[in-house]
Amino acid sequence: MRILLLGPNGQLGHDLARRAASHSPAITIVPVTRQELDVMDVASIPATLDRHTFDALINCASYHKTDEVESNAPHAVAVNAFAVRAMAKTCAAKGVRFVHISTDYVFDGRSRRPYTEDDPIGPLNVYGATKAMGESMARAAHDDVLIFRVASLFGVAGASGKGGNFVETMIRLGREKGRLRVIGDQWMSPTSTADAAWAILEAVSRRLPAATYHAVNSGHASWYEFAARIIERSGVEAVVEPIPATAYPLPAQRPAFSVLDNSRLASLIGPIPHWTEGLDRYLREKGHTAHRSGPAPKPS
Repeated sequence: MRILLLGPNGQLGHDLARRAASHSPAITIVPVTRQELDVMDVASIPATLDRHTFDALINCASYHKTDEVESNAPHAVAVNAFAVRAMAKTCAAKGVRFVHISTDYVFDGRSRRPYTEDDPIGPLNVYGATKAMGESMARAAHDDVLIFRVASLFGVAGASGKGGNFVETMIRLGREKGRLRVIGDQWMSPTSTADAAWAILEAVSRRLPAATYHAVNSGHASWYEFAARIIERSGVEAVVEPIPATAYPLPAQRPAFSVLDNSRLASLIGPIPHWTEGLDRYLREKGHTAHRSGPAPKPS
């Protein structure tokens, strides 16, 4: 299987390429960087993709700076929606599968149970709205589309354009300040890009039916619980305090509860690790060795 990969330098793209190298000799990842294809230039997408021969296209490219997007809606619509439609149409014309990465921010956060793939969407911010548009446009343009919603990603490559990820930010600020105040009333699905990449490649290689799937680690946490676990397991000497979201206003509204239910995907590819397992593996790989003894309590 020859897979074309857009966005290969981001956290998820990096781990997709890395995982594919060890996943199966039958999978070949062909990275397409921004230098070859700038997805802002929507008109150039068909011709650029037509230069390649592939069995599936995985799109990890997006405009994902959530707060910046609020004041750059046209840019976000172009990248997260119209470019996605162009990719899906091209894949349909070539008779190949289109794999698109979406987000938990398509939901409004009013639920108090993990969202399933069949729950109605209702994005609260421009980023979520444009990603929802991309999902809809991809399905309308092509019958063979896999959509994977991911959330709160952390990976060794760091977020493209964001200068790192939440884990690295908490470790750095914890060391610098010794005290962290982190939002405690927003819950989500912390997700290791290594585990998300494994799940996505399993789904693609097993040729799962075209559908939407939640490719997140099992379990959930508030941002405060996530930060506390990071500090505990990395051995950083810092105090972590919960604060309400109202104490840390941001340009883009976030859903209060965007936890994703991954049981549909897990039933088809096998159990997906708990986010605490993914975090521990990440910390070991990055060399963030814990100095404290004894396991931290395991969040839900």
